[in-house]
Amino acid sequence: MKPLYKYILIALLIGGAVYGLSFRGSAEKEKRPNIIYVLADDLGYGDISLYNPEGKISTPNLDALGAAGMKFTDAHTSSSVCTPTRYGIITGRYNWRSPIKSSVLTGKSNALIPKNRTTVASLLKKEGYETAFIGKWHLGWDWALKDPKVESGEGWNPEDFDNIDFSKKVGNSPNTLGFTYSYGHCGSLDMAPYVYVENGMPTMVPDTVTESKTKYGWWRKGPTSADFVFDDVTPNFFRKSFNYIKNISKGKDPFFLYLALPSPHTPILPTEEWQGKSDLNPYGDFMMMIDAYMGQLATVIKEAGIEENTLVIFTSDNGCSPAANINEMIAKGHNPNGILRGHKADIFEGGHRVPFMVKWPAKIKPNSKSGITICTTDLMATCAEIVGVDLEDTEGEDSFSMMPLFNDPNSKEYKREATVHHSINGSFAIRKDNWKMIFCPGSGGWSDPKPNSEGIGDLPKFQLYDLSKDPQEKNNVYGQFHEVESAMTRLMVSYIENGRSNPGEKQKNDKEGYGSKDWKQLEVFYN
Repeated sequence: MKPLYKYILIALLIGGAVYGLSFRGSAEKEKRPNIIYVLADDLGYGDISLYNPEGKISTPNLDALGAAGMKFTDAHTSSSVCTPTRYGIITGRYNWRSPIKSSVLTGKSNALIPKNRTTVASLLKKEGYETAFIGKWHLGWDWALKDPKVESGEGWNPEDFDNIDFSKKVGNSPNTLGFTYSYGHCGSLDMAPYVYVENGMPTMVPDTVTESKTKYGWWRKGPTSADFVFDDVTPNFFRKSFNYIKNISKGKDPFFLYLALPSPHTPILPTEEWQGKSDLNPYGDFMMMIDAYMGQLATVIKEAGIEENTLVIFTSDNGCSPAANINEMIAKGHNPNGILRGHKADIFEGGHRVPFMVKWPAKIKPNSKSGITICTTDLMATCAEIVGVDLEDTEGEDSFSMMPLFNDPNSKEYKREATVHHSINGSFAIRKDNWKMIFCPGSGGWSDPKPNSEGIGDLPKFQLYDLSKDPQEKNNVYGQFHEVESAMTRLMVSYIENGRSNPGEKQKNDKEGYGSKDWKQLEVFYN
C-alpha cells in the first residue's frame, strides 16, 4: 500500500471510530430518562387506595400510577415536617446536618442551602438536563430589603414583611441551585408572604393584606399579590407543569421537573368542583382533586410521546397533619395515616412513613412491589447512577441509589444499611431491619405523649420496637434487648460523628457537635 493511501485509510478509520463513539455517546444520552418528582404536602400513608383498600378516598389515578410501576411499602421521609424533608430530597443529605436542627422555615427565611452544595438539579443540569422547579419551595431564599440595617421578625407576624422590597429580585433562589426554570412561593401556603416568584423575580408586588380564620382553609395574615388566588394555587402549579412538559419535551435534551405541591396541607381548599365529593370533609375532597390532576399529568406525559422513558415519582413530605381533622375522618371510616401510630411532626411511623410510587415503563415492570426500607434522600444517588456520575465525598452523604430496586424489588445491591428518622423537635430514631430505636420517651412531636408533657418523665428514656411484630408501635421493649440497643445507639452516633451514613470520607455537620447551643438534641447520646 502506498504511504499516501495508507495515511488516508488510517485517517478514515480513526474518524469513523470517533464518529462511532460520538454517536454512541449521543445515543446513550438520548436514552437518559426524563425525571418528574411530584411531592405532595402532608399526604398520609393511608390516603391512597392502593395503600389503604379500607380507606374512603377514591384515588383511581394515583392507584393507576402505582400499578403501572413500583409501589414501595416501607418508604420514609428524612423528617416528619416540611422544610427538613425538602432539604434531604434536594441535597441527598439528612436535614439535621444542616443549620436547621428542628422545626421549619417560614416564608421570610433566608436560603438554607448554600450555592456551593450540589443538588439533584445542579447534578443533572451539568449532565445536560433541562431542570425546573414548580411549587412550594420552603427552603428559604433572600428577599430584597428596603433597608438592610433594619431588623425584623422571622416571618410569623404580618409586620415582619414591612421591610421587604417586592419590586426587586430575590437572592439565592432555586435558580442558583441548578434549576434552569423556577416558579413558586417561598413557604407553606399558610405562611406569608403570598407572592409568586418566577426565576427569582416576584411576579407582582403585593397590594393587599389577607387572612383566613376558617376551620380548614386558614392562612396567616400577610401581604398578598393580586395574582395569588389561594384556591387556585394547586391548579396553577399543575397547569404550569403541564405547559412546561409540553414545551420542553419538544427539545432534544432530557428534563428534570420537581413539582412540589402545597397540598393537601392547609389551607385545605378544594375547588368548587370537588367540594363535598369525598363524603368525608374538605381534606378528603382536596385529595380527590389532587388525584384528578395527577391523572391529567399522566395524560400530558402520554400525549407528549415521552411516557416510555419518563421516570415519575410520587410521594409526600411527611404524614397527614391533625389540621385535616383526623379524628373526624376516622369516625367516618378513613384513617389518613393507615394503621400507623402518630401523624405529621412525630417520630412515630405515622410521621414519616409515606406512599412512594415509581413509574418508568422502560425499566420497571408493572405491579411491582418492594418492602425494602428506603428514604427520600435517595433521589440524589439514584439520579447520579442514571447519568453515570460518581458522587464526591461532599455530595449526597445520606443517599443510596434505588436503581437496583427498580430492576429487582428485593435486590441485595441496594446498599442502605439503616435509616435515620427525625421529628419536629429534633428527636432522633434509627431503623435497621425490623428494629426501630427512638431516642426520646414520647412522640417528639404533636401526638401524645408530647415533649415536656405531664408524666412524660415517668416513661422509659428511649423506645425500641420490632416493627415486624408491632407495626403500630404499641409495645416498647426497650431494656429487653441490650445488644440491639447498644448496636443501634453506636450506629446512630457513628452516623452523626462521621457526617455521613454512606461510604466515603468523614464530613462535618453544620455547627457540629455536642455542647453546641444549636444542637441540644445530641445530649441524649452523650449523657
